[in-house]
Amino acid sequence: MTTGRRIGGYALVGAWAATLAFGAFATRANAAETLNVCHGGHPIMEASIKILEKWAKKFDVNVTSTTIAYAIFVPKITQILTTNSPQCDIVWHNDDWGQLWKQYLVTTDDVPGVADFPKPPLDAFWNDDHKLTVVPMVHTVGTFFYRTDLVPENEVPKTLDELVQVSEKLQKAGKVKWGYVGGMAMNNTWFSLWWSMWNNQCDILKPIYARTVKEWAADNWTPIIDQPCHQEIVEYWWDALHKNKISPEAMTTYGRNEANAIFEAGDAAFTVADSTFYGEFSDKNKSLVAGKVGMAKFPYGPRRQQPISWDDIWGWAVPKAVSPEHQKLAKQLLGAMLTDTDGQIGMWDATGGPPPSVKAFEVLQQKDQVFRNLQKAVFEGEHVHSAYYFTNWPQLHKAYSDVAIKALTGSREAIPQVLKDGVKTLHDVAIAQ
Repeated sequence: MTTGRRIGGYALVGAWAATLAFGAFATRANAAETLNVCHGGHPIMEASIKILEKWAKKFDVNVTSTTIAYAIFVPKITQILTTNSPQCDIVWHNDDWGQLWKQYLVTTDDVPGVADFPKPPLDAFWNDDHKLTVVPMVHTVGTFFYRTDLVPENEVPKTLDELVQVSEKLQKAGKVKWGYVGGMAMNNTWFSLWWSMWNNQCDILKPIYARTVKEWAADNWTPIIDQPCHQEIVEYWWDALHKNKISPEAMTTYGRNEANAIFEAGDAAFTVADSTFYGEFSDKNKSLVAGKVGMAKFPYGPRRQQPISWDDIWGWAVPKAVSPEHQKLAKQLLGAMLTDTDGQIGMWDATGGPPPSVKAFEVLQQKDQVFRNLQKAVFEGEHVHSAYYFTNWPQLHKAYSDVAIKALTGSREAIPQVLKDGVKTLHDVAIAQ
C-alpha cells in the first residue's frame, strides 16, 4: 500500500547516478563512523533522516544519504542484500517486500521503542524465527483528500455514486477541471482501483481481506477479479475516465506524482494519497491549494455500509552484511529516532506523516486539530492491510495491473471477458513459488 500504499515513479534527480556511486562507500575514509542510509526520496524519509542526523551528531557519527528511484529500489537493494554487500547501513523497509528480505536483515527486537509501537507489526516484517526485522518510521495511511474551499464538510461524498455527483456538479460550475484524480499505473494502484475495490467489499484473491499464504492456499489461490464486486469497480473507473469524465483518460498512465501535481495545481477537487503528502499539499511554495485541503473517510460502494481504510507502517532495516560496529551504531540511531518525541512531532508538522512513537501520537491527539481530523478519517474504523504478503506478490501486482489497465483502455463491453481471462493469469503467477 502502501505503498505504493505506497510510492511510485519518483523523478529523483541524480538517483541513478547515486546508485552507480555505491562502490565508493566501501573504501571511503572513516567508514566505521559513517552510516549510509539508502531510501526512496519520499518527503517522510527525508524528514526521518533529519532525526537520524540530529542524533548522529550527538553520537559522533556521520550520516550519508543515497536516494534510489522507486522503479529500481527493490531490485537494487535486493541485489545488494543477496550479494552481502555492505554498501547500505540502513535501508528503507516496506511491508510490500518484507518477505523478500527477511533472511538478510538483522533483528530489531532490541531497539529502544520498538516494543512500544501501538500496532503489532505485520507478518511481512518477521523472520522465520519470529524475530522483528524493522524499526517503524511512520504510519502509512490511505487518505481521501478534498478541497475545503469547494466542498463543505457535510457535503463530502460518502459513497462512490456521490463522488460522481459532486464531481460533475463542480465541473459543470467551472470550479475544477476534474472531479477526482489519483495514481492508477503500476505501483500506484492503491490510489484508484484498490481503495475503491476494498470499499466495495472486494479484493484480488479469496478470501476477501485475507493477507496470509495459509488463507489463500486454502482457497486454491483463487483470484476474484471476474466477480461482480470487482467488475463493478473497473466499470466505475471506466465510466469515470470515458463516460462521465470526472477523471482524465490519461489517468491510466499516472503515478502518484502526476496525480498529486494536478491536485496541487487546483485542477481537481478530490484525490487519494498517503497522509504523508498533506505537508506537500499544504506548502504554499509548492501548492496552489495550500490551506484548502481537508481529510475525510473513503467513499464506499454499494456492497459496504461503511468505509474501510489501511494503516500499515514504513520503516528502516539494517542489513546483516554490514559490520557489527555499524549494526550497533545503526540500532542506536534508530532507537533514538523512534523515542524522540519532539523530532517525530516535527516530522508530522513538516509532512503529515503520523509518528510511530506512542508518546508523540498521544501529544498530537491532545494539541493538533489536523491530526485529530486524520485520526477521525483514518485511524478510527475498519482497516485492511494494503499489501499481499507472499514471495510472488510483486509479480502478481504487475499481472493485476496489466489486466486492469487493459480493461480500462478497451471497450466497456469487453471488460467482463478481459477480467475473466485475467483470472488464470493471476492464478498461475500466484502459485509459481
